[in-house]
Amino acid sequence: MGKSQIGIAMSGGVDSTACALLLQKKYEVHGFFMQLAQPDLAEQLQRVKKIAGLCSIPLQIIDLRSRFEEKVLRYFAHSYQNGYTPNPCMICNCEIKFGLFMDAICDRGIERIATGHYTKIVADHDCFFLQQGEDTKKDQSYFLARVSQKQLARVEFPLGSMTKENVYDFVEENGFADFRGQESQDVCFLGDSSIGDFLETRESKPATSGEIVDMKGLVLGRHNGIYNYTIGQRKGLGIAAATPLYVIRIDAANNRVVVGENHELFQRKIVIDNVMWTCDKTPLGNHDYQVKIRYGHQAQDAQIKHISDSRYQVSFTEKQRAITPGQFAVIYDQDLVIGSGEIQ
Repeated sequence: MGKSQIGIAMSGGVDSTACALLLQKKYEVHGFFMQLAQPDLAEQLQRVKKIAGLCSIPLQIIDLRSRFEEKVLRYFAHSYQNGYTPNPCMICNCEIKFGLFMDAICDRGIERIATGHYTKIVADHDCFFLQQGEDTKKDQSYFLARVSQKQLARVEFPLGSMTKENVYDFVEENGFADFRGQESQDVCFLGDSSIGDFLETRESKPATSGEIVDMKGLVLGRHNGIYNYTIGQRKGLGIAAATPLYVIRIDAANNRVVVGENHELFQRKIVIDNVMWTCDKTPLGNHDYQVKIRYGHQAQDAQIKHISDSRYQVSFTEKQRAITPGQFAVIYDQDLVIGSGEIQ
């Protein structure tokens, strides 16, 4: 009896290459590449075709450019233009990579897919929990927190029990020696462009200048478009003050950037909306969970309280710095993801 089939999301990078090499021992592997809005698309295609050939893996290219524009790029631009700092990877993972991309692979008769994410899946009866990966510095459970149960049921993460160094060593043992120092970009569609430059190309009118004000409303200077600023930013404000000033809030309604001192960036309570719970298991009251407010943030103890509908209040044990509307709070019970919501 032949091996069962699995589809690998291949990018031409070290992680997806390691994923493919590992799973060839168990499956008949088929490679799939997502064509999105990559500025270096030609280079990526050349690289992924070369790797697929060296691994003797058939490769198909799935064109998702129009849907990526609709689901991710519009969300990204709209968020910044309304004073929010979006997280496009969160949306891309649930809507594109494990949504439309997975559907396209399944339509080709392949029922399971694998990716090179550093995370694990723990099955509890019919419930699938994301678990933090072995490499805590590379753990990507945060970015996958919005992936649904139906999607997780068809996914494997072969690198969840490996460290990045393990992965480099493994691919080098298999003849791939030129991956080190080629980390992927945080925002794949920006290339060498800044966020401001990217948004300018999508606007029919130039960015609208407005006031930079302090916490009392005193005008200190002018900004060149609110989407050029984010919470906690200090550099590039173009204003002089006796003490260092930071962006405290983006006031999109009044086209203002509000600045203040460092201590004004700290807060204990936030509201999150559009909350998703793993298997609809809502949190227990008077129980400490661990909450990340951005990727790279060290999860902090907090209690969760239901407010209304899909809105919850997160109360941290200690105040957190630069909590940013538009980012996602991901809620853990120890090392398991149990929920997530958009910071308001």
